[in-house]
Amino acid sequence: MVRVGVIGATGYAGAELVRILFGHPEVTLAAITSRQYAGVPFDRVYPAMKGVVPLICEEFALDDMCDRADVVFTALPHKIPMAVVPELVARGKRVIDLSADFRFRDVNRYEAVYQPHTAAALSEEAAYGLPEVYGDAISRARVVGNPGCYPTSVLLPLVPLLKAGLIRTEGLVADAKSGVSGAGRSPSLGSIFCEVTESFKAYKVAGHRHNPEMDEVLSREAGGAVHITFVPHLVPMSRGMLTTLYATPDGPATGAEIRARLTSFYADRPFVRICPEGQVPSTLHVRGTNYCDIGVVFDDEHRRLILISAIDNLVKGAAGQAVQNMNLMLGFKESAGLDAVPYPL
Repeated sequence: MVRVGVIGATGYAGAELVRILFGHPEVTLAAITSRQYAGVPFDRVYPAMKGVVPLICEEFALDDMCDRADVVFTALPHKIPMAVVPELVARGKRVIDLSADFRFRDVNRYEAVYQPHTAAALSEEAAYGLPEVYGDAISRARVVGNPGCYPTSVLLPLVPLLKAGLIRTEGLVADAKSGVSGAGRSPSLGSIFCEVTESFKAYKVAGHRHNPEMDEVLSREAGGAVHITFVPHLVPMSRGMLTTLYATPDGPATGAEIRARLTSFYADRPFVRICPEGQVPSTLHVRGTNYCDIGVVFDDEHRRLILISAIDNLVKGAAGQAVQNMNLMLGFKESAGLDAVPYPL
């Protein structure tokens, strides 16, 4: 059994990691840390885990984590991992980071929207953790930068079409909606109940930090500069993400070709499901799972392609995808620990 540690286990993404890893057939969850809840049983922080997860949260100590874990997940706020991950890698640990610190190959893009980077060389080396696209690189990587939830929902529908030249690079629009857990567990005015319930609002319009992340990957796969107009929205539900994408087909591309391309690209990938013609996805049907459902609608009259994706922002958008990346890194079955049957309701 491979020994695994989670640094930052009591945020929403960290708690999902604990939940998934504790039931993983190939690993032992050896250590979990939490600065806020050090010394507190995990099931006291998350009572749903009572009688299931007997672990106690600990203060992070580098030597101790390296002694007890072979693979480490860092579920920490941006900037903190870049100080921790290089030390873990230097001691032979493989790391999956859930912050933005190791998502960018171009560190200048990162620094333009976050802060100065202190581990630039390692960031440039890290694999971008979108398993369906970069599985080979992930399997060899020492560090994986787990994608953001919004980029996951945008990139999975668009990348295969851009790689095949089936859609134009200009005029791409992403209209995305997220549940409140995407804002994290730390309390803030914008995410408290009275500010969110019975409300539906856009935020950080044309200024969200996930936009440069998407632009970098889309540009790399298209072979030229791409900028997507991205508008995120907050919806009053705890989890889930629905993204509607608008694109223009390139040349004579048809709806049938586009659907066939997506179907063939993801034919052997366990977690991307292309909806049957005439159906579109719902967050309800991916809740708690690592699936990304993609719907395809082709407006023949106006030559406009509409793609709709649904994910659970905490699973496929964070912890589940991180475990999927670990599975590839360690040569496990890609779906190990992630193949729970979805809820019908």
